[in-house]
Amino acid sequence: MTAQIPLIDLELALSDDAPPELLDAAREAAEQIGIIQVTNHGVPDELIDGFHDSIGRVLALPREDKAELASPTGHPYRGWRQWPDDFGRLELERFIIGQFGSVEEAKAAGLGDEHAQLYAHPNVWPPQEPGLKDLAARYHDASVGVAEKVLTLYARLLGVPAGTFPTSGRPYYTSFVVNDYPTWTYDDGGDTDQDKLLLLEHADGSALTVLHQRGDYAGLQGRGPDGEWIPVPIVPGALQVFSGHILTKWTNGRLSAGTHRVVAGGSVTRRSTGVFWHPSLDTVIEPLAPFVGPEGSDYEPVLLWDQAKRQVEEYLEVFGRPDQVAAWREGRPYVAELAET
Repeated sequence: MTAQIPLIDLELALSDDAPPELLDAAREAAEQIGIIQVTNHGVPDELIDGFHDSIGRVLALPREDKAELASPTGHPYRGWRQWPDDFGRLELERFIIGQFGSVEEAKAAGLGDEHAQLYAHPNVWPPQEPGLKDLAARYHDASVGVAEKVLTLYARLLGVPAGTFPTSGRPYYTSFVVNDYPTWTYDDGGDTDQDKLLLLEHADGSALTVLHQRGDYAGLQGRGPDGEWIPVPIVPGALQVFSGHILTKWTNGRLSAGTHRVVAGGSVTRRSTGVFWHPSLDTVIEPLAPFVGPEGSDYEPVLLWDQAKRQVEEYLEVFGRPDQVAAWREGRPYVAELAET
């Protein structure tokens, strides 16, 4: 039988009256796939719709206007980006927001001098949407609330105390990403999902990623325990929650990191928004005591800050194009050339 990504009523699953079959479905998905969908999650529909309508208007601007929204310092996780895929065909667009807009803002929120330097590169706010900054902040905070509820649910499913997963302190998120996936307009004989990948398969480095998707087709797919790809259906009002590598390490491998990808196919642009939840930057990431038996663990402890401070450089080392790396080194905007085809 093909594994499924369940739709979980989060409020019901956290209640004293949670049906055993609901908890069993959530546990099986968390252990085998690393992806669930949740409803009754506490994020108002009007906030989700308001944010997506606002960012949608930004992404619908002419390209020359959006180019003005690229990071002024070439930071790969700030502002607007667009680039061709590996085949030089499709142009995925992104708008990315950092957790804080400046070093001073980070310090005012309680970060120390060293950690605050992550935010030396400003966010880019489109003048065409003056309300976007406030909407984004409220959307982010609501997504953090969902992540913390899901961690509470996972503690319950695994039979450990509710506070087992470290949520104290200020959570850190690497970026707040809006992806715009274009429609498939190429007739080159490629008719399999593998031929039409818009986002290559991967699992996130976060503890949890809270996603919202909209469009007219299930382009998001999760990998099941036997390697098959399972479409994640678009359910109005639902949020998708992916387990990341941190959660796998915390549970000593008990919970799977959700490997996923995106394929083309719709008649309209598909859009998703992801908030990547991490614990505070001073957290040592290692298996938590309830999940470590006498045999110990093969996972080595890692300070989250040691990973976070290298994030941009490591990204550019792996994925950066020469002109993008040059722009970053020189502290100037980077706007990729589009494919002629």
